[in-house]
Amino acid sequence: MDALFIGHNYTDVTFVTDYIPTGDEKYVGDDYAFGVGGNAVVAAFTCAKFGLDAGLITQVADDRLGDIFLQRAARHGIRIFPRTVNKSSLSLILPNGGDKRAILRCRDTDYLTKPHQVRLKNVDAIHVDGHMPRVALDVLKKARDKGILTSLDGGADRPLIDDILEYIDIAVMSEDFSKQKKMTEEETFEFLKGKGVKVAAITYGSKGVNVYEFETGNQYHIGSVPVPLEKIVDTTGAGDVFHGSYLYSYIENPEKPWVEHFKFARCASALCIQRMGAEPGIPLLTEVQELYAETADLP
Repeated sequence: MDALFIGHNYTDVTFVTDYIPTGDEKYVGDDYAFGVGGNAVVAAFTCAKFGLDAGLITQVADDRLGDIFLQRAARHGIRIFPRTVNKSSLSLILPNGGDKRAILRCRDTDYLTKPHQVRLKNVDAIHVDGHMPRVALDVLKKARDKGILTSLDGGADRPLIDDILEYIDIAVMSEDFSKQKKMTEEETFEFLKGKGVKVAAITYGSKGVNVYEFETGNQYHIGSVPVPLEKIVDTTGAGDVFHGSYLYSYIENPEKPWVEHFKFARCASALCIQRMGAEPGIPLLTEVQELYAETADLP
């Protein structure tokens, strides 16, 4: 197993429509997409689609949506380490044009079982998103003892996130995390440095990513790959694909600097937002490689 992921999965139903009916109305939308969602989950599917051997600790219900999730994971060769719940989680996603989308979710986090113990033999990286925090902490502590690279999708100030950060090497946080912590960017970087993080990044959507490599002192900005507004279909999952892509790049080319891993990842995100749905929007590896070569000189 090349990489292990820990996160909460959803079945995503994405509708494209110019009107939301109310009351007793009916309306026909323009298009829809159906697939798997969830932060670390989509990152796992990205790595698997690119050819890595991925494992995923996530919740699974004995219902139709749970069956579909397991089928899609099996299609990509992802090994599932399940935690049982009564009902699968569902997301209704409504892209609003450009880089905005509204999401309505129903989820079951009443876990009925503990996850199976996962052997970390030959694992190169572990990625968590703050869900299942106690399970994540247990795995991250073992990973630290084994010298395995650990990565965090810090999309929000979730429970136990401060404890999780003590065992994280690569922390990619959203702008919302800083806002929820009531910290400036500089304060966020200092906070992450104090936790022992090696490489920290703060994402700003279409404005790009600011990165601080604490061991070298390097600070830099990585802009996003320009995508015309009329070509942006759905931004759902773009960040998750970004995480999965930099992990893939690191595992395949650990000798490369992190600036290149992040540049590779931004190309995957740029392709993802031109398609509908998180999992359906994951690009082909060849597409990412081609765009990466074309944008090599883009700062």
